[in-house]
Amino acid sequence: MARPDIYPIGEQPPLGVIPERMFASVIREERYGEPINAFAIEEMPVPEPKPDQVLVNVMAAGINYNNVWVSLGYPLDVIAARRKMGSTEDFHIGGSDASGVVWAVGDNVKELQVGDHVIVTSCHWDESAPDIRMGVDPIASSSQRVWGYEDNFGSFAQFTAVEEYMCHIKPPQLTWEAASCFMVSGATAYRQLRGWPPNVVRPGDPVLIWGGAGGLGSLAIQITRELGGIPIAVVSSQEKVDYCMALGAHGVIDRTEFDHWGRLPDIDDVDGIRAWSEGARAFGKKFWEVLGERRAPRIVFEHVGQQTIPTSMYVVDTGGMVVICGGTSGYNADVDLRFLWMRQKRLQGSHFANRRECAEVNELVRQGRIDPCLSYTAPSMEECGKVHQLMRNNEHPPGNMAMIVNAPSLGMTDLPL
Repeated sequence: MARPDIYPIGEQPPLGVIPERMFASVIREERYGEPINAFAIEEMPVPEPKPDQVLVNVMAAGINYNNVWVSLGYPLDVIAARRKMGSTEDFHIGGSDASGVVWAVGDNVKELQVGDHVIVTSCHWDESAPDIRMGVDPIASSSQRVWGYEDNFGSFAQFTAVEEYMCHIKPPQLTWEAASCFMVSGATAYRQLRGWPPNVVRPGDPVLIWGGAGGLGSLAIQITRELGGIPIAVVSSQEKVDYCMALGAHGVIDRTEFDHWGRLPDIDDVDGIRAWSEGARAFGKKFWEVLGERRAPRIVFEHVGQQTIPTSMYVVDTGGMVVICGGTSGYNADVDLRFLWMRQKRLQGSHFANRRECAEVNELVRQGRIDPCLSYTAPSMEECGKVHQLMRNNEHPPGNMAMIVNAPSLGMTDLPL
């Protein structure tokens, strides 16, 4: 039976009409475990936008690894963490990428209006925070939080309330699902490659890109290409080799040809150190072979962490940078400090991007210079657990994944209102 306070998923209320309740894909502590079982469709109240916020009717949502972590309750129980900060919510609505329609605006909103088609970015901060007022980049502010991960009420719902500055106008040529899938990976990669001077990609710079066929790697290859660098990707299968080459990689290394991955042996383990060194040197020679000359990577694009950091620090050029935004293989990564200080290398952490960097990525996509690399779209929120399980098992196709929320069908670039 139809109810006046909630609309079925995919059925739109009149523009600007806000129901009291909505459907969302929800994680609860009692369901923590494998993603396939952690998500369930539930009714939730529609969030009310604050004066500086907009309410977005979510058309599609991007899929990222952060909500694999949420579903497992490890390494961080985000619900418990919020409870320690005073929250009374016993659930989590994830999703840190979205495309949608502005459905309502707060009193202080200046740039957006009801009906605008937008992409939502994943981080927010307190613009009046003391560190920001003193000139800190907002993405590095102590007030910065990840929407849909550290914070609740993300994009896996019919409606979400977000800060105005988190929204960028959707490239008109993109479908809702393509527009929803690229900003987390694209802006993260962009900041890694451009945000840490003097170690930024310059024309002719060789760049080693781990996980070249994944969401981050797919965008990193294209961004490096557009900046004039020479992207060399690392993958694990021939299918992924072909995928990376089609994106513009100069060459590809198959990591399954090597077996020295993981943490460094103890310095007293002579045989272990010898075996690891032989593997790392062989990997470096393979990089030269693929590049076509004896030059080390000026930048190593990292997010794998524990399995690869020792090799990354070994192969990066003197004065070069290993820049990392995650640790999908583990967080306890070893560094031989002799390579770090004697060759004056840099190990740099990087986390998403600021508003300007997001806008620049969005413009590159709008111009058609970068493809969002959408590889799979779940047709409804019912498959939220499934797509996260594919990511958890490393069985997802190359590129980025998305999920339809309210968009009436796949492949739509516009919405009749």
